[in-house]
Amino acid sequence: MNHRQSVTIPTVLKVGSGMLNNIGTILMEKQIDDVVLFFGNDLIELFGSQVMDSLHKAGVNVLSYRELDSINMEDVVELAFSMDNRTEAVVGIGGGKVIDAAKYAAFLRKLPFISVPTSTSSDGFSSSSASMLVSGKRTSVPAKMAYGIIVDTDVIKSAPEKFIYSGIGDMVSKITSLYDWLYEQQHGVGVVDDFAMMIAKKAVNSFVRTPFKSIKDDLFLKELVDSLAMSGIANELAGSSVPVSGSEHLISHALDKFLEPPELHGIQVGIATYLMAKVQNHRFVRINTVFTETGFWDYVKTLKMKRLDFETAIDMAPEIKPHRHTYLHEEEYRQEAKRLLHEDEQLKRVLV
Repeated sequence: MNHRQSVTIPTVLKVGSGMLNNIGTILMEKQIDDVVLFFGNDLIELFGSQVMDSLHKAGVNVLSYRELDSINMEDVVELAFSMDNRTEAVVGIGGGKVIDAAKYAAFLRKLPFISVPTSTSSDGFSSSSASMLVSGKRTSVPAKMAYGIIVDTDVIKSAPEKFIYSGIGDMVSKITSLYDWLYEQQHGVGVVDDFAMMIAKKAVNSFVRTPFKSIKDDLFLKELVDSLAMSGIANELAGSSVPVSGSEHLISHALDKFLEPPELHGIQVGIATYLMAKVQNHRFVRINTVFTETGFWDYVKTLKMKRLDFETAIDMAPEIKPHRHTYLHEEEYRQEAKRLLHEDEQLKRVLV
């Protein structure tokens, strides 16, 4: 019997200072001559000249460029099929929305996608799915992992620190999501892919052990980006988001449904990660140390998020993905999570 599996991973991963100035050279080395560019809101003014100059000097032809803010499915489909037929790659430069839209447009046209995130708020820049608005509801749809990931750490440093904190929360969440995955297998729901488990575990362990003096240290940011990229590869190997999305993500997805507006994804996920690590009795000391030393907890305290909202989200969690069996799919653990919201000293300090 033939059990071979084909897995796509990025061909290009460039992370470092001044990378926006090297985009043209990187693409030309991969024999990409004609591209379409999509920028996030107001980013043409900030980075447009820098990117265009780099592409022009390398002889890469920009067929079209524009700012993009919509992740409405109909808009992105129309956008995809209006692109010039000479397009050899789609480049998305910005935050989550433009990365998702550009990624999905490239997927529809079967073109390589070049991911150029300007913040590290989540692992979306490296994942093989995209978050779209379908009939007005946020929906995760299949896409394709980026052909290339190019991250300029100077740009990441210039973004508000809340985006770095969000990335920290999303990265550390792999600790609880992997434990949920093992728990599901023990209960006969799904099967753990050992290689995907290893990749995701190595990614988070490498990150949480990185020494730093500031969250804007080059080494710290490079490790954060590299680890988030590895998480995307774990997803690809598993064929789903299960390795990097467990009970902590269910809480965040539930909060998204009723908070107006919700907080950044990784911020919500990070809080829920600490909570669920306490429920799982698994590595919560390490998580608390990372959040304390990076300033994550101090930032969360300024948001004045409500513990009652987290209670509501915990009760909603099983409905978010009823086919799964995380800790929160069991009543006793939901009750334990709600108890901790009121009794854990760290959660009492940062929630209101």
